[in-house]
Amino acid sequence: MNPQEVQEAAAEDRLDQACAWIARLRSDTISSADRRAFAAWMSESSANRQAFDEMSELWGDLGALSHLPLDELYPESVPSAEHRGGGESVRTNNTKARSSNSDTTGWNLPQWLMGGSAVAACLGIALWIGNQWLQQAPVQQQMYTTAVGETRTVALPDGSEVKLNTNSELIVNFSRDERRTQLLRGEAYFDVARQTSRPFTVAAGSANIRVLGTQFNVERNPENTRVSVTGGVVAVSEARVGSGLQPESVKLTRNQKVSVSSSGLSNVGHTSADEALDWTRGQLVFDETPLSEALEELNRYLKVPAAASAAVSDKPLSGTFELADPETTLAAIVTALDLAQDQSDPNLTLLSAKPN
Repeated sequence: MNPQEVQEAAAEDRLDQACAWIARLRSDTISSADRRAFAAWMSESSANRQAFDEMSELWGDLGALSHLPLDELYPESVPSAEHRGGGESVRTNNTKARSSNSDTTGWNLPQWLMGGSAVAACLGIALWIGNQWLQQAPVQQQMYTTAVGETRTVALPDGSEVKLNTNSELIVNFSRDERRTQLLRGEAYFDVARQTSRPFTVAAGSANIRVLGTQFNVERNPENTRVSVTGGVVAVSEARVGSGLQPESVKLTRNQKVSVSSSGLSNVGHTSADEALDWTRGQLVFDETPLSEALEELNRYLKVPAAASAAVSDKPLSGTFELADPETTLAAIVTALDLAQDQSDPNLTLLSAKPN
């Protein structure tokens, strides 16, 4: 194994351990010895704590943590008036506050595990703050759009941030219990502020995405929706299935991606921040990418869309292409793969193999 594979294996092992601990903590027969062992495991390393955070997100998504005092475990999950104001300064202040708390008091889960009046007082305060939040009116629905060739960064009321790619449309509708968004078309990168008590969801074509606080990219295409994760944990499931069938779902962690179509979920693949966020730098980066998939991305920028014939749709394309002039980028792809262009249809450019 190379060093990266060793690190990935260790990270997966920690996630498995965290999952096992969550299952044990939910048991009616958990003992004081179990609580002490868990506290020791949590104090071993920050990596263990991060793994527990990530698995808690997914278990919370499934409702499996409903009886655990999550507002106490994660004080940042209770929306405050300051947090509702949104903006970058809120996120910075929250980060500093968490860092300060960590430096002075450490992680507070062992305190909950061992019990005590201080915990009860903290929970009472959390419930009071939550009640104040519930008395506030929910955020009104907002719609954000970009034109062809335009990108836009949107600061949401909860402190999250969304970067919209060209020709994209996003609906945001926050309620007291949930932060719901819908990507109607295009592409968006989400940097979601953690609120354990209010999950953040994205509906995009064939895919439903659910998180509590993480970073991920969503591409909605005519035939599928692609989700790429650059940080944290993301739950992706099918939006629609046949009667009586359970939707497929998958857990994605950092540098993983999946595609969702009417046929279901693809196999989980490997990605990187460079690949997922290339469009934010005005580039398209392809690494052995099938031509049909590459054209789906390029079509967001072309005035006349392009398609590949069946004979060449799977041709692998590698390289970095600039988006400032998408027509020139298409010509470069045609040259790189030695293809022929058919522009007889004014509404579509067809790429095919050159005749012998």
